[in-house]
Amino acid sequence: MERKTAHHFEQELLNIFDQYVHGDIDRRGFLDRAAKFAVGGVTAPMLLDMLNPQFAAAQQVPKDDKRLKTESLEYPSPQGNTGTTKGYLVRPASATGKLPGILVIHENRGLNPHIEDIARRLALDGFMAFAPDALAPLGGYPGDEDKARTLFPQLDAAKTREDFVAATNWLKARPDCTGKIGAVGFCWGGAMTMIIATRVPDLAAAVPFYGTAPTPEEVAKIKAPMLVHYAGNDDRVNATRPGLETALKAANVKYEVFVYDGAQHGFNNDTTPRFDAAAAKLAWGRTLDFFNKQLK
Repeated sequence: MERKTAHHFEQELLNIFDQYVHGDIDRRGFLDRAAKFAVGGVTAPMLLDMLNPQFAAAQQVPKDDKRLKTESLEYPSPQGNTGTTKGYLVRPASATGKLPGILVIHENRGLNPHIEDIARRLALDGFMAFAPDALAPLGGYPGDEDKARTLFPQLDAAKTREDFVAATNWLKARPDCTGKIGAVGFCWGGAMTMIIATRVPDLAAAVPFYGTAPTPEEVAKIKAPMLVHYAGNDDRVNATRPGLETALKAANVKYEVFVYDGAQHGFNNDTTPRFDAAAAKLAWGRTLDFFNKQLK
């Protein structure tokens, strides 16, 4: 079956899906609003299935790739009841010395197979990648995107922020890490990447993809060089861009902003129809160049 792209769908339907993904409407709300696009034997639930991720079809690096050493592990949580939370660590199997580290921050569904794949891609480029799972306190990513979206609003936002800051510091302090740390995140993870940049003064590089910006007062605390990616068709997130740039300039932060015209929110996620191959290739190439310059 032909993989669908954003061009196969009306922009209004993509906007409705974006509202659903970000919790502004529930599943029933999506199905009700999508009904008018259900034509030619296609039902609203079928449209949702088409728009949802297809992880197996887009995996680039197999879980058991012999070039990598992967492990799911616990790391200290400053506020967890058990004192720990969880994440996914990936390193090149052939590494003999210390490696620069990159925190990989998922979208608002937890540590799903796509983000694990992103971590493996970074490890193949010579980094130690660590992807925490915000849903770990609620049992971890449930293996189902709809269930994950339902779980996400149940998180303690303050605890989640502290767990991701702790993950950054834990990675930086590992004996097999050079101490140079970057962060990359997508959507919710893009926003969290910027929060980490406000909280970790010696963060060496931050790359948020289509994430909403913190307040100007928080942005003023950022020291890390930043590479910021935006989708052209993403009014919700792009509304925060001017304030971010003004605050970054005022704080004398080294930064670059790129807007990918015509691309949808989530354009780097190659498991969904919103994936834009040209924009993703360009943005990811810039991201790797930036990390190689700032971390190695």
